[in-house]
Amino acid sequence: MSSAVRVEASLDPDLSRWLWLVKWLLAIPHYLVLAVLWLAFVPLTVVAFFAILFTGRYPRAIFEFDVGVLRWTWRVQYYTYAALGTDQYPPFTLADDPGYPARLEIDYPERLSRGLVLVKWWLLALPHYLLVGLFAGGGLWLWNTSDDGFRWGAGGLIGILVLIAAVILLVRGEYPKPIFDFVLGLDRWVIRVGAYAALMTDDYPPFRLDPGGTEPGPPAEGPAEPERNRPAGAGWTSGRIVSVVAGVVLVVLSTGLLTGGGTLLWLDRAVRDDDGYLTVSGTYRTDTYALVSERVRFAAADGVPATRALGDVRVRVTDLGAGDVFVGVAPTSAAERYLAGAGYATVTDLSSGELTVHPSPGSPVLPWEAGIWTVSAAGTGTQTISWPDQAGDWTLVVMNTDGSAGVDVRAEAGATFPILGPLSWVLLLSGALLLAAGVALAAVAVTRVSKEFSPNR
Repeated sequence: MSSAVRVEASLDPDLSRWLWLVKWLLAIPHYLVLAVLWLAFVPLTVVAFFAILFTGRYPRAIFEFDVGVLRWTWRVQYYTYAALGTDQYPPFTLADDPGYPARLEIDYPERLSRGLVLVKWWLLALPHYLLVGLFAGGGLWLWNTSDDGFRWGAGGLIGILVLIAAVILLVRGEYPKPIFDFVLGLDRWVIRVGAYAALMTDDYPPFRLDPGGTEPGPPAEGPAEPERNRPAGAGWTSGRIVSVVAGVVLVVLSTGLLTGGGTLLWLDRAVRDDDGYLTVSGTYRTDTYALVSERVRFAAADGVPATRALGDVRVRVTDLGAGDVFVGVAPTSAAERYLAGAGYATVTDLSSGELTVHPSPGSPVLPWEAGIWTVSAAGTGTQTISWPDQAGDWTLVVMNTDGSAGVDVRAEAGATFPILGPLSWVLLLSGALLLAAGVALAAVAVTRVSKEFSPNR
């Protein structure tokens, strides 16, 4: 039975004993290019998904691009640690290279099931994914993300068998043909599943190992490709590949800008209180004489004063013991001198109420006698202070009015953030422009390739 996915390879008769030790280094340029190509492969396959869902057809230009990425990946993996079957350096091209010993062809499907596209890539292919995980180790053909970024893997049964073959090659100067045939059968299985998961065919991958470098049976019959009607160099040229990849990168960047702009717009329009403040609050308790904020610096880089980014700042403090409470803001240097030798606690996390205690047996003078405050309030119940942000280092201090130890309060800090609305629109507009540019770059390249594959040419 012929297959729509054909994986072919021939074993080089005179493989180097040692070159496989450094192929991971030699292949780095390919890995870098493939990383970018796969970045485009995934969103283009998503576009193909919706095209199949609504029209029953895989857009021809996207199909040729995706096949080219799989073909390029197969050549590089055949050269490296999915087979080590050749010492010929892989070409940098999406197109088929008849002279290279590893080849991949996938017949273009004229029609695809609109219903199967909803389930075949995750539900129907699940049994194969379990097997492919054992064969390839989960990282040979797919992106694998971790805390240290993207990486390729060649683990699993394929990696073990190739390692055994490499050691034998190093010692005897000969690649064991039985291992080669078995490894190629596993590679072929992985690629068939990959093509099915990428929606390129409705033919369910067989649960069958077809060993050896040659596909069993005759090539699948399909519509003749009108190559003679296309000019030399047509299809996915380097310029068009760059255009699509650049377009995808711009679209990815635009999603970050649009998400950030939308979030800021939501904060600006929906989260403010009745007085226009965005606030955070918490309950704080310490056995020391004062609660102190961390140093707050209202300044931009290189000492340039901030341009009123926070707008008006407001702090509300309520003593939970129903006593008198003092709240004041002072320059950080003055606040540090005032608290020197006294026990106090610094609020290091507003939301959780986490404190860092600075123990000391001394006590400060009464707060209203200090004369250091830029703005302050004292009394029973909720005390509120507000002031416009201004350049400098500032510290907020909360104490009992009588200067006694043991502060137990609920505090709320907020600011008007006047820059929030304009900034959100700047991000949204920038994101929209990047999105339009990215879609245009990708669409122009795809459209031109589609026209060259059109049977009406």
